[in-house]
Amino acid sequence: MTKSNGRSSGASEIDAVAENSDRPFFSAVLTPHRSLGPKGFTVLMVVTGGVCFAAGLVFMAIGAWPVVGFLGLDVLLVWAAFRWNYRTARAFEEVSVSLTEIVIRKVSHYGKVEEYRFNPFWVRLSVSREEDEGVTRIALYAKGERVPVGGFLNPDDRTSFAGALQAALSAAKSGRIPHPAT
Repeated sequence: MTKSNGRSSGASEIDAVAENSDRPFFSAVLTPHRSLGPKGFTVLMVVTGGVCFAAGLVFMAIGAWPVVGFLGLDVLLVWAAFRWNYRTARAFEEVSVSLTEIVIRKVSHYGKVEEYRFNPFWVRLSVSREEDEGVTRIALYAKGERVPVGGFLNPDDRTSFAGALQAALSAAKSGRIPHPAT
């Protein structure tokens, strides 16, 4: 019978570190912000359509019937602009950081996927700031390649993400996985 002192052997500690080094300790999915949700879009279209319909009736009554077609075109253009805006909102970026790799996966609104993989020791984070706006651009540089990240985020979200990504890169370079706060 062997006694255990609660400590694992050196070999199992190395295996645990190797297993954890490939596992991302930082992961973020960045999506474009849209301030008008589906319900708000429906309300906007009903109000726009109602106003244009009422104005169309007035113009029809005074004999300016060609104006009705242009009012209908206005409603159609507003609808098309919002539909296009929502379609572009399908784009997203996934960023994950482990001790051995940084993965950036960009998916366009068409579904085109671009993936970049870098060693965290060779990556440089570039954050451009403006005094009145905050963070305006975030990019990673490695292997002579520049990969912009979070271009569609608003300045506050970009600032928050830049800080979190900087902390994750520092942790990866130091070799210490940060423990989540409890």
